[in-house]
Amino acid sequence: MKKQPFILLLTIVFLLLSCNQKAKISKDEMIEKKIDSLLVLMTLEEKIGQMQQLSISRHFNDTVYDLVRQGKIGSFLNARNLAMRNELQRIALEESRLRIPLIFGRDVIHGYKTIFPIPLGQAASWNPVLVEKASAIAAKEASSDGIDWTFAPMLDIARDPRWGRIAESPGEDPFLASMLARAMVRGFQGEDLTDPSTIAACGKHFVGYGAAEGGKDYNTTLIPEAELRNIYLPSFKAFVEEGGQTIMSAFNDLNGIPTSGNEFTLRQILRNEWRFDGFVVSDWESVAEMIPHGYCKDEAEAAQKAILAGVDMEMVSQTMQDHLPSLIQNGTISESFINLAVKNILRVKFRLGLFEKPYADSLENVILTEDNLKTAREIATESCVLLKNEDNVLPIKSSVKRIAVIGPLADAPLDQLGTWAFDGRPENSVTPLKAFQEMSEGKKIIYSPGLKTSRDKDMEGIKQAVAAARQSDIVLLFLGEEAILSGEAHSRAFLNLPGAQEQLVEALTKTGKPLVGIILAGRPLVLSKIEDKLSAILYAWHPGTMAGPAIHDLVFGKVVPSGKLPVSFPRAEGQIPVYYNHKNTGRPPREEQRNITPGDPMNPVGFSANYLDLDYLPRYPFGYGLSYTSFDYSNILLSADTIGFKDTLDIEILIKNTGAYDAQEIVQLYIRDIYASITQPVKELKGFKKIMISAGDSLNVNFGLTVNDLSFYDNEGSFLAEPGRFELFVGKNSRETIKASFYLK
Repeated sequence: MKKQPFILLLTIVFLLLSCNQKAKISKDEMIEKKIDSLLVLMTLEEKIGQMQQLSISRHFNDTVYDLVRQGKIGSFLNARNLAMRNELQRIALEESRLRIPLIFGRDVIHGYKTIFPIPLGQAASWNPVLVEKASAIAAKEASSDGIDWTFAPMLDIARDPRWGRIAESPGEDPFLASMLARAMVRGFQGEDLTDPSTIAACGKHFVGYGAAEGGKDYNTTLIPEAELRNIYLPSFKAFVEEGGQTIMSAFNDLNGIPTSGNEFTLRQILRNEWRFDGFVVSDWESVAEMIPHGYCKDEAEAAQKAILAGVDMEMVSQTMQDHLPSLIQNGTISESFINLAVKNILRVKFRLGLFEKPYADSLENVILTEDNLKTAREIATESCVLLKNEDNVLPIKSSVKRIAVIGPLADAPLDQLGTWAFDGRPENSVTPLKAFQEMSEGKKIIYSPGLKTSRDKDMEGIKQAVAAARQSDIVLLFLGEEAILSGEAHSRAFLNLPGAQEQLVEALTKTGKPLVGIILAGRPLVLSKIEDKLSAILYAWHPGTMAGPAIHDLVFGKVVPSGKLPVSFPRAEGQIPVYYNHKNTGRPPREEQRNITPGDPMNPVGFSANYLDLDYLPRYPFGYGLSYTSFDYSNILLSADTIGFKDTLDIEILIKNTGAYDAQEIVQLYIRDIYASITQPVKELKGFKKIMISAGDSLNVNFGLTVNDLSFYDNEGSFLAEPGRFELFVGKNSRETIKASFYLK
């Protein structure tokens, strides 16, 4: 579509700037002048219109077009297709008074048409370069379909796998989450937001949403300020520092204040401390939901508290549009708050270049290209985590001729895409069954689903699965949970395999064939009832469009597994929350106490922070993941045993590949502040490097630590480092490390 002239707007801008022609004006200064010139032309009704986002799926009818003509809508989400988006944009640009373009949002969470692994799976790759590339591909595909803005990345730290939205999370660690936040901002937004192949990113959900009590979605969060700043805020701060343009306020109440009405987080931290100058959008109806929270008596008060707290745009609910005019008229709030919100929204629209290039053109060679699928396959392979490999059953040996492919998720093209894959199409998925049938030259593939779905309790099909297994040399067993079992409002109280999957495993065990469990899931599952029955376990998450080829590459050894867990795996639900960077207690459990019988209060032998009936350690720790080779860590060297506040501590460690495969290893650096003014975690990730080492070779890996890495927020909100002794750990995961120590003075 042709670009429309903005005669009125440009005339005002040129007049405004004519007296300043000799001055050199930066791009940002020019945008601010354009915003100011436009704002003075706007009526209150038009200003509030910019603050309203409606959903086509919820609100579409003929009156929507009239609202756009009247300037009463600033944004849409879920507009159906490119033709509809361009038509709505045309009305805004040609038939509204001020010709202000709309901004179209969409949940492009882990791909648009090419679906990549769920974000938790991408985090398991520990590869920010690949994550950035995947985000850039998602942006390119989405922008070609008229989408300007994605509601991603989700940056909520999650320590409870019962929570369905852990699937969208970067995991339990703030350092890893921050690195991935920066990567996704770079991917979505590129180097220039006016590039038509980029889209604006949205950091969500601000803040503390992942700490919902009991793992129940939307639930209460109680987080002391020091914990908030040290654990839950760093990923969002990294997002802002990297130039992320929008922030989404969350559903939860945080310490008694709903986050869509929380002035402390939205104004004090986000605006005043971090100097964020993009706009804040509320989550779906979260402004109106402050009423059932018990924080607001009615919609008018919800609108008042949201705008005063710092919400700029309201998603779906219409409390601001309905009540801000009267709130201003009766003097309850000042129009200056509306002006600030509208400036924030217009700033992002100008930065995106929507005033110059408001329309999208569907581009050829963008959707599901060969390069896109290659990247999807690559990140899927790096996301998979090898949890067990007894007797090196993997990779499959050349002597194996007959392979049984069994399980409800072996040929589930929709489920392998995972949650929040609205625009992915199952017909584009390459399932594991299809990949093994087409790619396994010289091998006979014998298929039986055993169960119709992951939740199927009808065990009639198990007999056929057992028969298939008996004809094979090895069984590849595709288990886990359907996509619908994770995601928003899909929390689970029990994390075992649903349906009759455990019975399927039990029946197959009796065949005596080696069983390789390949788990497709949106969260960590409790595998205690089947783990001993499986010779190998490959945790694939929901791997996306190219799940089949990626898993085939790994199982046959074309690619060596390199993924590591971004979240701890519990032994049982009663152990939750379990996470590596916990605090110590006055009676911490010790390795030698894991299997002793406790004494009594008069002789408290073994009295520690433990369970009587369960190991205190997670089944698989944060950072864990096996390889087809082995790595030896030795010779840790520090540049000094004492450093000052202006010094950098250099760390070097020797890593040797002692196995038979060239492979990647993720070397992880942790610290512990032994004593401080507030208690510190037993370990904190402060660096990692993913390196390739050839079989038999060694490599020196180097890290650097500064005082910033040793600092923390105290209970008064001050960021500081304190002199004292620190322990330093380098290893293949958070549990298996070698240790050194140093002093800060």
